[in-house]
Amino acid sequence: RILRSDKQFTPLEAKVLDIALMLHAEHGGGNNSTFTTHVVSSSGTDTYSAIAAALGSLKGPKHGGANIKVVRMFRDMKEQVKDWTNENEICDYLTRLLDKKAFDNAGLIYGMGHAVYSVSDPRARIMERFAEGLSKEKGREDEYGLYMRVARLAPQVIAEKRRIYKGVSANVDFYSGFIYSMLDLPMELYTPIFACARIAGWSAHRIEELINAGKIIRPAYKAIHPERAFPGMESET
Repeated sequence: RILRSDKQFTPLEAKVLDIALMLHAEHGGGNNSTFTTHVVSSSGTDTYSAIAAALGSLKGPKHGGANIKVVRMFRDMKEQVKDWTNENEICDYLTRLLDKKAFDNAGLIYGMGHAVYSVSDPRARIMERFAEGLSKEKGREDEYGLYMRVARLAPQVIAEKRRIYKGVSANVDFYSGFIYSMLDLPMELYTPIFACARIAGWSAHRIEELINAGKIIRPAYKAIHPERAFPGMESET
C-alpha cells in the first residue's frame, strides 16, 4: 500500500513475488545465515537472539545483499556497453570485470556461480522464466535480453580467465534483483524481502536444533601459519 497508493498489482506481478518468496524460504542448513541459526541456537540462547544473528549474516553483500550487487553491476554495464546486443562488447566488459578494471574493481561477475550448484541453479531457472514474462509486461525486453546474453557469455569468459574445476552458471541472485526492480520495489527492501521469506527456513532449522538438544556447535579450527618465536616486552617489534 505504501509503494502503490492505488493498490493495483497485475496477476503476474503478484505471482512473481509469491514465487520469489517461496524460492528464498529455505535452502538447506549449509548456507551462511541458516548455519548461523544452528550455531547460535546450539548455545541455548533465545529465538530472538538466534534470528538476530541470522539477520546479521544475511545482511552481508555475499549473501542476502548479493542481488543488490548484481543490479548495480548491470547499471554500470548498461552505461559502459553501448550496444546491448553486441556480444564482443559484452565480453569485453565481463573481461574487464574479472581483470578488476570495471564496476567495483573486485574481480567478480556478480550473480554467477554457486558454492553448491555447478550445472545450474534450479531456483535461477524458475526466476529466469518469470523474469521473461514480466519484462514483456513492463516493456523491458531489451534489459532481459542483456541479462540472458550475460548469463550465456559469462561462464565462457570465466572459463578463459580463471582455472575452474566445476561449471559456472547464473544463480538466483542474478535474476531476483532485476525482478524486484520491475516490481518497482526500492533496493532497500531487497534484503528484507529475502529475510521475510527465509524466516520460515530459519525457524524450521532452529526447531530441529532444539529438538536434537545436542552439544554446542564448535567448528574445528587449525592455524596454518608457521610457528614464530614469542617476542618479549623489551622487543621493539
